[in-house]
Amino acid sequence: MMDTTPQFDAIVIGSGVTGGWAAKELTEKGLKVLMLDRGRMVEHGRDYTGEHTPPWDIPYRGKPLRQLYADDYKVQSQSYAFDETTRHFFNNDAKNPYVHDEGVFNWFRADVVGGKSLLWGRQVYRWSDLDFEANKRDGHGIDWPIRYRDIAPWYSHVEQFIGVSGQAENLPQLPDSEFLPPMEMTVVEKHVKQGIETKFPERKMTIGRVAVLTQPHNGRGACHYCGPCQRGCSAGAYFSTQSSTLPAARATGNLTLKSDAVVAGIDYDPETERATGVRVIDANTRERATYTAKLVFLCAGTVGSTQVLLNSTSAAFPDGLANSSGVLGRYLMDHTLGTGALGYIDGFQDKVSYGSRPNGIYIPRFRNLDGQDADADFLRGYGYQGQSFRMGWSALAGKVPGYGAEFKHALRQPGPWAMYIGGFGECLPYESNQVMLDSNQRDRFGSPQVRFQFSFRDNEQKMREDIAKQAGEMLTQAGAQGVQSFVGNSIGGDGIHEMGTARMGADPTQSVLNGWNQAHDVPNLFVTDGACMTSASCVNPSLTYMALTVRAVDYAVKQLQQEQI
Repeated sequence: MMDTTPQFDAIVIGSGVTGGWAAKELTEKGLKVLMLDRGRMVEHGRDYTGEHTPPWDIPYRGKPLRQLYADDYKVQSQSYAFDETTRHFFNNDAKNPYVHDEGVFNWFRADVVGGKSLLWGRQVYRWSDLDFEANKRDGHGIDWPIRYRDIAPWYSHVEQFIGVSGQAENLPQLPDSEFLPPMEMTVVEKHVKQGIETKFPERKMTIGRVAVLTQPHNGRGACHYCGPCQRGCSAGAYFSTQSSTLPAARATGNLTLKSDAVVAGIDYDPETERATGVRVIDANTRERATYTAKLVFLCAGTVGSTQVLLNSTSAAFPDGLANSSGVLGRYLMDHTLGTGALGYIDGFQDKVSYGSRPNGIYIPRFRNLDGQDADADFLRGYGYQGQSFRMGWSALAGKVPGYGAEFKHALRQPGPWAMYIGGFGECLPYESNQVMLDSNQRDRFGSPQVRFQFSFRDNEQKMREDIAKQAGEMLTQAGAQGVQSFVGNSIGGDGIHEMGTARMGADPTQSVLNGWNQAHDVPNLFVTDGACMTSASCVNPSLTYMALTVRAVDYAVKQLQQEQI
């Protein structure tokens, strides 16, 4: 008789912020876990090859390699984190393409173990019931099956491990985290904060809340403000899979990690109504294998997870695994960005900043908090991120009189102080915004390529206009000079906060997952990355993904122990 014993207790697909957490929690609960990632292996510290590269050692002093980027990194090179010190972390668009219809959606991808946990901006904010109740309140999208009270203890669980620096503000729309000491604002930011809060008492400007350590924590070192974090942090000062969850999972002795493992699909048994295994292609040799397990946690990123589910077809699920509702791939969301204001601040010419603080300021949502504001012609709201900075010599060029040595030495002086604030706006869930598969275009492994249909609508555009207007007014009232407000033209994906394509909900006919991130149709399948989101809020979502993941693991293991899965 053939042995039908699963090879593992659980398989985790993906190794980013959620995959790392799933592996950590599952292994620490005693399960034998296989983690799969399609990217190459990156070891903490050793493989951060660009970490402390000085500017003079970067090819062409960091100027873009235009032909290479145009040919192989057309989308990825648009990321703020992409350059010659980080290119080795990013996906090669020519090697691993998707159907890129210009101006529709930019899909930013890492192609390494750890995923975008190595590249993210590390901004971490809790959601509130203003967010979890939004769909029910205004009728856009379906109601979340959970509320803040359901996830609050899991936020704490995550924060205590990763370390979050920030300032408690006691705001109902932005619950406080469990904080390490906050980073300090610059003298200019403190000046702007005072001006804004004096003129607008209902608004608050605080230091950003970041998964970056301000003191040693859980065996990791504190940040020493050395430079661009996306190059890697061998001190472990910022949270990533490599610095935090992967070492914890490995320490249990229960983890098996396979890199260069491209997931082709998830197998399903119609008799047991369970996922039975994961089909994998070796990215280098093209060898195929199937790994079996009692549980499957899908954490490949919003688009990656949706691609796997859509590609996992069978007689029971001809339109994708766990898709009896027909909503898989729909309701794709992202945050709008690139809209705000910039102004110059006088009076601090004797002040300069030192180091590279991996953080900025945050102005929490103040629009449509208690119902609809009378002067707001849009639903939901937005928050601002930004920072002050001393402009360089280029700001003085053409403005400093003279020539020769005197002119040259004058350009060595720092330029004026500037203050920038930009808004992240919430996108409503629209059914026609979706991730699809294009069977006419295949990747090098024979799988259909991803295609997007996406656009921001009238509500998002009106919100952008208000973001620019309010930003300009705040800087002006804070004493800024030469204030310039601007409305950006970002497209879907530019916020790198894609979410919503396998949404949670109480009704199996309208959602893919229940309130535990468990597939309605496949009880041993859990999806805990951004695909699970039912609405978008306006705050950075990664902390919520992590909290939902550890909550789902706790539930899944208990169900497994009770033989309910």
